[in-house]
Amino acid sequence: MKEPTPEERAMARQGRMAALVIAGTMLLWIGAQALGARLGWDPALAFVFDIAALAAFVWALAVAARLWQRQRRGGK
Repeated sequence: MKEPTPEERAMARQGRMAALVIAGTMLLWIGAQALGARLGWDPALAFVFDIAALAAFVWALAVAARLWQRQRRGGK
């Protein structure tokens, strides 16, 4: 098995980061929704959490799309 190139390592690191952002965002968003419902927070605050989660998901999707395109071009 050959040693991965520095570019392949960087792409793998970015992929892991995107996956962690997706998983962490989901956990935090679910937790914030549950906590807000239990403590009776204002619905506007839930909307703030929704927007923050959407921003994180858009970022992760952009990173994943860029990685996919780089892989299709041969890692360049």
